[in-house]
Amino acid sequence: MAIFFKIFWEGIIQAVQQLVTNRLRTFLSLLGITIGILCVISVLSAVSSLEHNIRGSFEQLGDDVIYVNRFNWGENPRENWFKIMRRPEPSYDDYEAIVRNVRSYDKVAYSSFMGAKSMEYRSDNVSNVFVIGITYDYEEIFKLTFEKGRYFSQNEYYGGSNTIVLGYEVAKGIFGEDGNAIGKRVKVFGRKMIVIGVLEKEGQDLINPVNFDNVAFMPFYTARTIMDLSEEGDIMVKAADNISTAQLKDELTSTIRNERRLKPREEDNFALNELSVLSGFFDTFFGTLNIAGWIIGGFSLIVGGFSVANIMFVSVRERTNLIGIKKALGAKNHFILLEFLVESIILCVLGGFIGLGLVYLLAKAATAATDFEFFLSQGSMIIGVSVSIAIGIIAGLIPAVQAARMDPVEAMRQ
Repeated sequence: MAIFFKIFWEGIIQAVQQLVTNRLRTFLSLLGITIGILCVISVLSAVSSLEHNIRGSFEQLGDDVIYVNRFNWGENPRENWFKIMRRPEPSYDDYEAIVRNVRSYDKVAYSSFMGAKSMEYRSDNVSNVFVIGITYDYEEIFKLTFEKGRYFSQNEYYGGSNTIVLGYEVAKGIFGEDGNAIGKRVKVFGRKMIVIGVLEKEGQDLINPVNFDNVAFMPFYTARTIMDLSEEGDIMVKAADNISTAQLKDELTSTIRNERRLKPREEDNFALNELSVLSGFFDTFFGTLNIAGWIIGGFSLIVGGFSVANIMFVSVRERTNLIGIKKALGAKNHFILLEFLVESIILCVLGGFIGLGLVYLLAKAATAATDFEFFLSQGSMIIGVSVSIAIGIIAGLIPAVQAARMDPVEAMRQ
């Protein structure tokens, strides 16, 4: 074991000597490895960042939630456009039928978009606020989190109180960055509403049916005194514990068909969607991106591997006499082999670390420029280092074997 560490240390020293002595040759050799790792890990990091964002959005939306819609998310709506447009939107009657008759749900919510409106507070105002009337379980299904304040109490909800919850950007637009919105009265639809909560800033989520930063939520019983919200909305149903989505779907299908008085042979005029449909699509999409990254980076890695192999052949030729002396003094073939393999691996790992460093800097720059979090994951770093080591072994194996098989007498004569 001590001999192994000694050989490993000598390999590091010789690799450093090669870097210092032959700067241009080393730079050209490392360039291919660096570019290859940069390409591969950049794509993998971008995909990981996108997937992290989307999975986080899925977690917020709920992977055990069924969405009642007009059309199936897995089909192309253009193929059956006219048939889909003839279908009724999910209604408040559908929601009430689910509440009365379905037993396998834990939470069920109905929401209805009331329009993009202006909101005022004294002389300040903000436009294009998405005002939405929601039922009580909406908070639990979407896991709303609050920067300040709270959600509606049951008394406020069922009593039709003039209370409202604002998204982060809405509150910021009216009350400023550090302004306290709680307890203030804002005016929307010509009615003054008391702000009881401000949602946490959500940022740029890729999968999000509602931009919660720009919303204003009001209790459904309050909202329906302003306009008729019964005919067009969205229904979300969360399965109870130990209940499969398939069982929940069966109950929902039966209940909604009965509510809409569909005959046994009539097809459903609604769709029950779950996020697994989108999740499967994105799995394929991410897999394609990863393959593309490996293909793009693979060419650079091949070029880099040949470059490292070339520098190792040159290194063997330059140290032929030294190899002969070592073998004459009793150095075993596997010691010589290991010595050059370690040198090759060190060169490639150095190029890999440079590539990972560049990916890290690019991720930071992209995050600052786009307000979307890109990051270099631990898994990507492990892949980068592992690929570098593999390229080092492959590129250095033939030169190392050539060095190990040299005849000591012939080597010393050169």
